[in-house]
Amino acid sequence: MDLLAGANVPANDAHDAVAALRDVYNPRRLQVGQRVTVLFEPRRGGARKFVGLEFAPDPLRSVSIARKGDAGFTSSQIEKPVTRKPVAAQGVIRSSLFEAGAQAGVPISVMMAFIQNFSYDVDFQRDLQPGDRFEIMYEKLVTADGTTAGEGDLLYASLTLSGDDMPIYRFKSRDGRIDYFNNDGESIRRALLRTPVDGARITSGFGMRRHPILGFSKMHKGVDFGAPAGTPIYAAGRGTVELAERNSSYGNYIRIRHNTEISTAYAHMSRFAKSIRRGGRVEQGDVIGYVGSTGRSTGPHLHYEVLKAGHQVNPRSVDLPTGEKLEGRELQAFQQARKAIDKLFEENRSGLQLARTPAPAEEKGCSKATSC
Repeated sequence: MDLLAGANVPANDAHDAVAALRDVYNPRRLQVGQRVTVLFEPRRGGARKFVGLEFAPDPLRSVSIARKGDAGFTSSQIEKPVTRKPVAAQGVIRSSLFEAGAQAGVPISVMMAFIQNFSYDVDFQRDLQPGDRFEIMYEKLVTADGTTAGEGDLLYASLTLSGDDMPIYRFKSRDGRIDYFNNDGESIRRALLRTPVDGARITSGFGMRRHPILGFSKMHKGVDFGAPAGTPIYAAGRGTVELAERNSSYGNYIRIRHNTEISTAYAHMSRFAKSIRRGGRVEQGDVIGYVGSTGRSTGPHLHYEVLKAGHQVNPRSVDLPTGEKLEGRELQAFQQARKAIDKLFEENRSGLQLARTPAPAEEKGCSKATSC
């Protein structure tokens, strides 16, 4: 309304135009800096009549409002067609996976998807070592005029830890379900995520420790993940919310029951996600809350517990069963899809230089990146 008033659009016309806009786009989503073209029809004597407006809220859409005779305004939007272009990248990890991904030009959203999919098997705080490698292939969305409109699906990823390759492939089953599978057609999904918060570091493990506030040795019955306040926290697995409340020294606390034996708990949250309520169902990976420092806490972090038969156990010691394993025709279809993805990756990595930080002195003479 302020923008239209500043362009000398009559108040009644401005109100009707914004009302029409709501049919296709929420005006509250407009951001500062958004360019809007306001359209006028010239009249005699230098006057002009407001006839509409148009803008592109993102590279994939254009929105327009047009005067409809004397009956107000009508709205429309055009979706721009995009091409899904496969992009391959690879890198050597020297300090962090995020840094190696950034050096390889991989968008943050793609690296987040990479980390979330490997979180079932990999503890990114302890398992990664300097010299480990990654490979990745994802879709880049490109409009007809060559504008990059964002990222599509993660098609393939591989993490090499201490020489062991861990490839995963995106596959859509005949019933329409999409998941990621290893070479043998086994789903990467497990009952629980190893790391229920992105980009966090373990600041305190499970076991005896000197309590940072109480000052004496005390059993630490969970794992602490240090992360900035407000970082999203994910449900480690599918289940039912048993508790979502303020809980003494735990601060804002959620406990999720996954089956008759296993539950997980999350403490010191700054706040709960809006959808979280006691008795509600959550899916693995749903955002349930945000990192904070409520309760007995020295700083922003997530205190995470796994409970077996009501008793806290070391999350790293719990044997987590894998998800489904493809069989029969479904397995054959996956193997064909896997070969096609492998071929596509090889085609797209032609001439690709391995991204890496400066090598240690003893590696400076290495001439082939793939053997360094």
